[in-house]
Amino acid sequence: MQRLKERWGIQSNVQLVMIFVVFAVTGSSAAKLAEPVTNYLGITLENVNAWIYWPIRILLIFPIYQVLLVFFGFIFGQFRFFWNFEKKMLSRMGFGFLFRS
Repeated sequence: MQRLKERWGIQSNVQLVMIFVVFAVTGSSAAKLAEPVTNYLGITLENVNAWIYWPIRILLIFPIYQVLLVFFGFIFGQFRFFWNFEKKMLSRMGFGFLFRS
């Protein structure tokens, strides 16, 4: 845990627990919210092959997760950590141009 705290620049165990909680809540929420979105778009297992449905749903989870991560980070008082985390992750995925001035 100490190595993780050093790598992320975290000072306390409480902050580390808050970050873990944000990751857990965000993942669960994004997975849960993807279902109503796919239903709204008319993409259900009843009318679309599972080989098409699941990749679409996973692709929908990605942007939902990104937004919720910053949102829950804000709610739990860790906005700065998660905003920097988002910028770093998206830059590594080739979306760094979104954050340049």
